[in-house]
Amino acid sequence: MSASIPNRDSSSARPFVQRGGAVLLDRDGVISQQTAFVNEPDDLNLIDGAAAAIARLNAAGWPVAIITNQGGIAMGYLSEEMLHKIHARLENLLAEEGAHVDAIFYCAHHEDAKLPQYKTQCECRKPNTGMLEQARDRLGIDLGKSVVVGDRTTDILAGIRGGCSTILVETGSAGKDREIVAEPDAEVQDITAAVDLILSTADLKP
Repeated sequence: MSASIPNRDSSSARPFVQRGGAVLLDRDGVISQQTAFVNEPDDLNLIDGAAAAIARLNAAGWPVAIITNQGGIAMGYLSEEMLHKIHARLENLLAEEGAHVDAIFYCAHHEDAKLPQYKTQCECRKPNTGMLEQARDRLGIDLGKSVVVGDRTTDILAGIRGGCSTILVETGSAGKDREIVAEPDAEVQDITAAVDLILSTADLKP
């Protein structure tokens, strides 16, 4: 599918992002390639066009943040220190193409964690809204004027619960995880198409 499929009434729908809002992106399957494990920096590789798409958001002046579940930490597959190294690689890959993110938020918890310090039903693991609220507080944004872009139903439900607009991409899990029922405002092929849609409906200046 190459074109966007809006799931809301375009005659009455607000822009996907408005002044005071931000673009909140899931990581794996949206920005980086979905693989079995991303436990070391070299495991992370960008989806084609992702850096260029984020650079367009940067150029337009929209804040961009990553919100990512990282339950592998709770399962003992990687440490938080290693995750920071992975994210340093991500930021370097983006910078090579003139792009950047304003913040990265992650949840290391899991209700079935093998490591007891991470075993909890937390408020930050999507589909809960804790990471969105962290982005709101740190970046000073209005979630009701923001958009969440994800590849899983948990991303979409988190956005809905946070009052954000939502876009599902067909890369990564492409919504086929079906963990929950959550209808996005639009479905598009990839992050490039998502940014096309965001910028085509957004106010000219944030």
